Amino acid sequence: MLEHLPAWLGKAMSGWRAGVESIAVVRQELTPPAAMRLDSPAFGDMARLPERFTADGAGVSPPLVWGDPPEGTAMLALLVEDADAPTPQPLVHAIVWNLPPRAGDLAEGAIVADGPGSAERGDVGRNSYLSEGWLPPDPPRGHGEHRYVFQLFALDAKVDIGGATPGRSAMVEAMAGHVLAAGVLTGTYSRDEEAPVGPVGAVATA
Repeated sequence: MLEHLPAWLGKAMSGWRAGVESIAVVRQELTPPAAMRLDSPAFGDMARLPERFTADGAGVSPPLVWGDPPEGTAMLALLVEDADAPTPQPLVHAIVWNLPPRAGDLAEGAIVADGPGSAERGDVGRNSYLSEGWLPPDPPRGHGEHRYVFQLFALDAKVDIGGATPGRSAMVEAMAGHVLAAGVLTGTYSRDEEAPVGPVGAVATA
């Protein structure tokens, strides 16, 4: 959708950004006391997302890999937000709720509509376009680099998010006071600007 905006308009909106201070992991009620490993075999931390994961390519979700959560973890939850969206709040690109409490991974293209989900692969929630699954990065031309922040939360209880397809507000409310650790991985993307792909395999911590 946003690829059709003219570059001059994107540049005019370059100062309009939600801000990294608005993403979930920095909220006081979700601040993790510990870090866990989260990375991707497709891109490094603070490196450019390959085009195939964006609206300019196939638009599939990238592969993710994470390490063991801390003792006492009952479930994991993934939230992906665009900290630089020209909106009051970050755009939500993916939610996966109720992932198993162990080291694991999501394969490329795994974040898709799944109805009520499953015990082994969790439950895919609603993105900011109110659809279930991965919302491919689609920054306006001329707006500059956007940071897509992958946040994996380890929770101390298998809390109920309510409903079959969770959204960000319900997710944040359900996680408050239950976060044991979090892993953070940031991919970047922009249009009409030179932005080389960074090193693959860098490990990010919260």
